[in-house]
Amino acid sequence: MDDKQKCLEKEIDLIQACINRMAKNSFVVKGWAITLASVILALLPKNIDIKILSLIVLVSTLCFWYIDAFFLKTEKLYRWKYEWVIANRHKNEHYKYDLNPYNKNMWMKSNKTERKAPCIIRVMFTKTLVPLYGLLISLSVFLFINSYFNFIDVLIVSGTVAT
Repeated sequence: MDDKQKCLEKEIDLIQACINRMAKNSFVVKGWAITLASVILALLPKNIDIKILSLIVLVSTLCFWYIDAFFLKTEKLYRWKYEWVIANRHKNEHYKYDLNPYNKNMWMKSNKTERKAPCIIRVMFTKTLVPLYGLLISLSVFLFINSYFNFIDVLIVSGTVAT
């Protein structure tokens, strides 16, 4: 194996490590979002204001959602970089070992057309993020509205009367 091939493999390994790190970070953020929401829901029976708890869940979910989308966006940029290195490294030595995911020169498709950077808002509304964070946001909004109209108490009372 020659030196160019070893350098290519090392560069690909470095980029793959970045992709794996972004995927791991995204997974950890999802875990923290679920954990925080679960802990807050466990506090519901206590004498704590539900309005405040639901707002905490809402704000923290929005923050986790944004951070998760950032990691997925960055992972996508590293995947583009990976594709560029595979397709172009044998032709030139430009940007060798450049791990900056925002280097637009390394986003080119194989047909030499330029890619547009993914919008973080669009990434937030992908089919992998909307179900989880949409559920958490819906839950917090329901709890907030319930704190004013007491739907849950009405259901519990009407359920005990009917039995």
